Amino acid sequence: MKTLLATAALLITALLSVARAEDPPPRFRAVVLAEKDDNHGPFVTAALDWLKTTAAKENFAYDVFEEPKGFNKGLFAKYQLVIQLNYPPYRWSDEAKAAFEDYIENGRGGWVGLHHATLLGEFDGYPMWPWFSDFMGGIRFKSYIAKRASGTVEVEAADHPCFKGLPKTFTIDEEEWYTYDKNPRPKVLVLAKVDEASYKPDSEVKMGDHPVVWSNPKMKARNVYIQMGHHPSLIQNENYTALLRNSILWAATGAEKAAEHSGS
Repeated sequence: MKTLLATAALLITALLSVARAEDPPPRFRAVVLAEKDDNHGPFVTAALDWLKTTAAKENFAYDVFEEPKGFNKGLFAKYQLVIQLNYPPYRWSDEAKAAFEDYIENGRGGWVGLHHATLLGEFDGYPMWPWFSDFMGGIRFKSYIAKRASGTVEVEAADHPCFKGLPKTFTIDEEEWYTYDKNPRPKVLVLAKVDEASYKPDSEVKMGDHPVVWSNPKMKARNVYIQMGHHPSLIQNENYTALLRNSILWAATGAEKAAEHSGS
């Protein structure tokens, strides 16, 4: 009996080893910069739970950082995608800034930024990051709907891969809806805007033409900014998570193709 059990155990071990060997490698690797402060922590926690499930389903890997400590060209070289999960464009070291600028300008990977990534200006004793402002369309943060409001997002680029399978309009609840000192539209490709007349409750904080999803085609890296990303209920919104998933896969695919083309 002991011999049979030992043989069975060896057989199971061998089968498991074969199964592991046959598992396909991750399609790509992402570095996730996740802000877990009091304001955005609940959303980020919910988003990370969603990301874990999505990564397993879509076969990609990721590592989570709570601050850009150690960010340099060597670290970025390990990843095909940066997900800026609400972390603001300050508190970065000069080395981290230079590495990120090189990553985006030279298309070394893709980028998906959420919500707090456009908190551009002088905050907490940190100066404005001019390059990042230009990356986002030359904007500076102006105001936001502090009490939060629901709003109707109107898709302007329905044929863009980020909006695959999404309706032309959908509702986002409990959002802060940032406004800026100027409209980024002249310097970026606007993919969607929010209809400010749809705000519930109504708010005096408005821009008029109010882009909320856009990309900067001047950069070699595939990039998408999604302004919505404050309340954890967003992760229960199928349209929002579809947009986020599509954006991640589209932005990362650009780096995959670039690597194939270069032969690396």
